[in-house]
Amino acid sequence: MRDVQQRLHDKRGELQQAQVKVRDLQSQLSQTRGAIDTTRVRLRNLEGKTRGVEARLAWNQRQLDAAESSLNLHRQALARRLASMYENGDLGYLDVLLGATSFSDFVERWENLRLIVRANQQTVRDRQAAEARVASLRHDLEQTASQLADARAQQEQAQRQLGALADERAQLVALAQNQRNHVAGQVADLEGLSAQEEAALERLIVERQREEAERLERERRARAIAGGESPAGAPISLSWPLSGPITSPFGLRNNPFGGGRMDFHPGIDIAAPTGATIAAAAGGHVIYAGWYGGYGNAVIIDHGSSIATLYGHCSQIFVTVGQEVQRGQAIAAVGSTGMATGPHLHFEVRVNGKPTDPTALLH
Repeated sequence: MRDVQQRLHDKRGELQQAQVKVRDLQSQLSQTRGAIDTTRVRLRNLEGKTRGVEARLAWNQRQLDAAESSLNLHRQALARRLASMYENGDLGYLDVLLGATSFSDFVERWENLRLIVRANQQTVRDRQAAEARVASLRHDLEQTASQLADARAQQEQAQRQLGALADERAQLVALAQNQRNHVAGQVADLEGLSAQEEAALERLIVERQREEAERLERERRARAIAGGESPAGAPISLSWPLSGPITSPFGLRNNPFGGGRMDFHPGIDIAAPTGATIAAAAGGHVIYAGWYGGYGNAVIIDHGSSIATLYGHCSQIFVTVGQEVQRGQAIAAVGSTGMATGPHLHFEVRVNGKPTDPTALLH
């Protein structure tokens, strides 16, 4: 029984670790999926920015086309000017002025030359500005397109990496869940063995109570032969074996060793420090005193009328099998032996070997 209880304890611990691992991996997977969602939002925002950039690119392209058209016009005008100079010769400005026939003709020629010089200078400046604008627009277009391509590549790469990470973590979660389910099955099998232990405890109590009842019957007959009176039976009333809060009631509860399973608690747990005195709940006859599997050091007292009480996880036992005890007599000390998560008294009341809620009989 000790071996089964120890294996069950170990497997429950292993199951708890497996569940923690599953929760951690699921948390990591959730974080990764959250990062994927964030990246998708960024991609959608980038697509919106892309549409805006593409609109600006289209506008800049139209401006570039206009600037290049203007530059072509200036180039054509300069080409015509150069062609005219080649065909007609490069007439010097001084020759033009000296060729005037009158003062008014000279003034008119002077004004015309001044306008021609200014037009030529403006043509050169316009051509230079057009060339600079074309170069600037081309540079901006190339830089914007490069930045957009880099941002897209980075986001797409991040999405691919996160997708691969999510797949990997999903596989790890599946493996951890399979391991958890396997250990849970082993725990269930061991709990089945634990149920066999419970049946064995019931048989033990019933057998000891039967032996005790036969002993009492022999004593009664002996007293009757000797002419003595048989003591009158009295209804069983139990007092609290220990002062302290109930930390775990009778009935179904979450398994204190983890595993996420519900199990049946056949008694009540009363919190108390190690070494606190445990008293007999009623007078009776000790039918068991010693180590009993998950109960650790335990005492079982038969009170007659098929009622017995059990005191588990004791650090010390003060009574022996066959000893008569009185209500309130010290029988053991609080401990945490056996399957216990800390110092406390596990107290049971059994009728015909089967556990019943102790609080119904305690006064």
